Amino acid sequence: MDYIWSVSEVTNYIKEVLTADPNLNQLLIKGEISNFHAHSSGHMYFTLKDQDSQIKAVMFRSNNRNLKFEPEDGMSVIATGRVGVYSVRGEYQLYISDLEPDGIGSLYIAFEQLKDKLEQEGLFSEEYKRAIPQIPAKVGVITSPTGAAIQDMISVIKRRFANVSVLIAPAKVQGKAAEDSLITALEMLNQTDVDVIIIGRGGGSLEDLWAFNKEQLARTIFNSEIPVISAVGHETDFTIADFVADLRAPTPSAAAELVVSDAKELKRYLIKLEDNLIKAMESKLNYLTERLTYLKEREIFGLLEQQLQDHLQRIDELEMELRGSISNKLAYKQERLESIVVQLNSLSPLNTLARGYSLTYKADTKKEVKSVEQVKAGEKIGVRLKDGKLFCQVERTEIESLGK
Repeated sequence: MDYIWSVSEVTNYIKEVLTADPNLNQLLIKGEISNFHAHSSGHMYFTLKDQDSQIKAVMFRSNNRNLKFEPEDGMSVIATGRVGVYSVRGEYQLYISDLEPDGIGSLYIAFEQLKDKLEQEGLFSEEYKRAIPQIPAKVGVITSPTGAAIQDMISVIKRRFANVSVLIAPAKVQGKAAEDSLITALEMLNQTDVDVIIIGRGGGSLEDLWAFNKEQLARTIFNSEIPVISAVGHETDFTIADFVADLRAPTPSAAAELVVSDAKELKRYLIKLEDNLIKAMESKLNYLTERLTYLKEREIFGLLEQQLQDHLQRIDELEMELRGSISNKLAYKQERLESIVVQLNSLSPLNTLARGYSLTYKADTKKEVKSVEQVKAGEKIGVRLKDGKLFCQVERTEIESLGK
């Protein structure tokens, strides 16, 4: 009878085969980074791809801590590493020991040089950052009129505060003409009555976002008379525009949410959630750390380095799952809060006054007047309207039948 293998046995056998192959133990691989994620543990997870295929990759903290650059989505790199198997998922992946930029080194150097120059001039200083209005009447938006970013921002703004007006200044956000186009749009909006300006686009490679790393655009943002929110790329993308703007948002949609949010209430709510999250994560991480210590102590019984790395990667995945769960709960609580606010506003007596009604009361006792029989000629009364109060003196009273 043929031997029946377990899943783990098959996975471990494949791992041994790959490990024993000298061609897969020290590779130089060229590819483009996508789905890059720098975990709080210090480990980096991403995908290397070319036009026909892709391979998952991990670079542990012990190897990436000496990198001279920050990997980004869209960046072409040359990786040194070995091919192995992540046993938990039964997936093969590239374990990277070294990483070098390929073809964008000059852009990266230029970015760092301009960043240092403007920082030394004080363009990033907090003392020059202007406050973003909590409830703006009109929002200016600078982005491509055909991209997904503009639709996302308009949708978010209208959903959160339908009375806010949006003034769009279309501009090119990529290519040689993009910087001049963005500057022109920014100068035009400064001649209008908008309360705040959002400038941005969706994510992309360093080359795609390069217009937002140009010096003249940075100085125009700094000199803007109207507060500017930079919303360029995704959460891990940073540009010179982000540093010089009055506020940086990780995405265009996030910028729209910041513009129409009640910052004080949101801050108090997030601080509470952050405390709960930290406590939950500390408890989970303490448990996982104890487990990891136990597993490390078993190395004398044959625990391989690869197995230890598998456990480290699993810890990162569990932490990301925990963060995702808490983020979902946060979104649900926020929707409930908005619903309650809408209900309270619908019950407010001020809404009744806004439709043309008024409230009459005696000036001395503040007692509400519901009938002309409650007042006499010469007596002083107060009248409450939607936008203020009237103080009056009764000249005469006249009783009317309800049937007339």
